[in-house]
Amino acid sequence: MKKSLVVGFALVLLLTSCKNNKDILNSLADYNNSMTEKGYHFGDKLTLPKDVTDNAESISISFGDKETSSLTIDPKFFEFGDNEVTFNIKTKGGETLNQDATINVFSKTPEQNIPFEIVAEYPHDPKNFVEGFLIEGNTIYESDGLEKASQLIKYTLGSTTPTVSEKQPADVFSEGCAIVGDKIYQLTYQNKIGFVYDKNTLKKISEFPLPNEFGEGWGMTYDGKNLIADTGSNDLYFLDVNNPSKVIKTVPVGGNKDIYTQINELEYHNGFIYANVWHKPYILKINPATGEVVGKFDFTKITDENTKNDSEHVLNGIAFKGDNMLVTGKNWSKIYEVAIK
Repeated sequence: MKKSLVVGFALVLLLTSCKNNKDILNSLADYNNSMTEKGYHFGDKLTLPKDVTDNAESISISFGDKETSSLTIDPKFFEFGDNEVTFNIKTKGGETLNQDATINVFSKTPEQNIPFEIVAEYPHDPKNFVEGFLIEGNTIYESDGLEKASQLIKYTLGSTTPTVSEKQPADVFSEGCAIVGDKIYQLTYQNKIGFVYDKNTLKKISEFPLPNEFGEGWGMTYDGKNLIADTGSNDLYFLDVNNPSKVIKTVPVGGNKDIYTQINELEYHNGFIYANVWHKPYILKINPATGEVVGKFDFTKITDENTKNDSEHVLNGIAFKGDNMLVTGKNWSKIYEVAIK
């Protein structure tokens, strides 16, 4: 009889413990679901439900190969965008509970709307599906995409006639490009290769496989030390200029309310990266050290003027002529010179 009572008591404890554990996990799941859309900002502290904290001896969060017992959204641990994490809860009963979750992180400071004035307009060949856009002196270097139409060209600002051109093989879809000294580096969309050209003649010097981390090649720029590329996500990939197949580091990009996926054409200027977002009428100003979007140019007016007949004729060209920005897009008939106020 005594043995039956002990077994029965143990069963009650087990069932109670199971119920408590289930309640803890359900409460944590409800909390995580409620925060998925709202997200967090760097510096925020996770305020977990009382059902969780009252029954936990310790709580930690693991993220990849990292783990922290701090419940503060710290940039040393979290990144902009979706962070796939696991909550590890050691209960006061000595059990360990684990629950996967997504912590969506935004920057703490709202990005500034940057005022500007259009001070000049130049002709642009509307046949060119712009993917990469650069200027040195008065010479434009442009990478144009689409299969059977991809090319690398150079021409004088104000003219639409190339002084030098290099056609790509029919199966190549050219993407972003960057100048490094006397060379031009160029990405391809889904061909999994990149090219290196002589800047003066545009003759191909070599090619390289895109990094294993790349599903596709989109935009590219150069900060004086590393090539910086993107693949249509919110990540910036810093590449070894001597071995562009090697990723040195990855910096996710984020703003105060948006993560800005599908970052496309890139331009580095005076310590910041400028990037357009595919199918969006604005250009972002990004701190390359943190990935934080600190400012935004709204080019809705000129984008609307140039996408009337085709929604694919998107804003997709950024270059700097001194301190002024040159802006164009895919199949646009104009290049706009913008003075930043």
